[in-house]
Amino acid sequence: MLLRKVKQRALKAIGEDFRLVDFSFALPYTYVLIEGRRRALGVAMTLPEEVGRYRSSIEEPSLEAFIERADSINVIERTLGMAAINALSQYYLDLSGAPDKDVVELLGENPKVVAVIGNMPPVVSGLRRRGFEVLVFERNPKLWDRDTLSDALEYDLLPEADAVVVSGSAVINGSIDMILERSKKARALILTGPTAQLHPDFLRGSGVTHLASMSVTNVERALLKLKLGSFRGFEGESRKYVLEVEP
Repeated sequence: MLLRKVKQRALKAIGEDFRLVDFSFALPYTYVLIEGRRRALGVAMTLPEEVGRYRSSIEEPSLEAFIERADSINVIERTLGMAAINALSQYYLDLSGAPDKDVVELLGENPKVVAVIGNMPPVVSGLRRRGFEVLVFERNPKLWDRDTLSDALEYDLLPEADAVVVSGSAVINGSIDMILERSKKARALILTGPTAQLHPDFLRGSGVTHLASMSVTNVERALLKLKLGSFRGFEGESRKYVLEVEP
């Protein structure tokens, strides 16, 4: 299970006593804010359709407690765990040389069939404008449009894809392992979106080739926008980046 491996690597990476400044299981993003020599904010897409009972076993919140439950079957604990891992990742990441690109630029001209896991309209429209055949899969029916395929078809169709663009929420909903297994033909497998704030070392050898995510540039303003439930407002306080993952 990829998330379990990520959890174990994240716990080993903790090299100092972090203070848990703030956290919330919230819409549109769950967030965790930690402080060491500086502050770092990690987020994870909240998936309300995945939530059963609104209950968590965490009684004494801490960075370690959240990360320990990142592979829980309870989606609340998994989401808080993912946000905590992302906060730790953002704290340790050196993004000084990371290019400011989006997914469409990253793919170049080579792929013919691109699978997009999670209906991301800006990404999908950008890929189609460049002439790629795009297969769009989505689990949440509320996000379907006329050209969207059910995620139940991923198992059969992913082996046809030359490149796969995956929303970071696939790590939270547990579908990432199947996606990786069925995407062996793909020359590029890109984990993208705010939930993909992971440190590339945590994904080394997984089959993920790139991370295309966002780094918060103004923590206080981004945190305010998150508390106000602003999707675009949070993104306005962040910058895009791309990192390669070692095979």
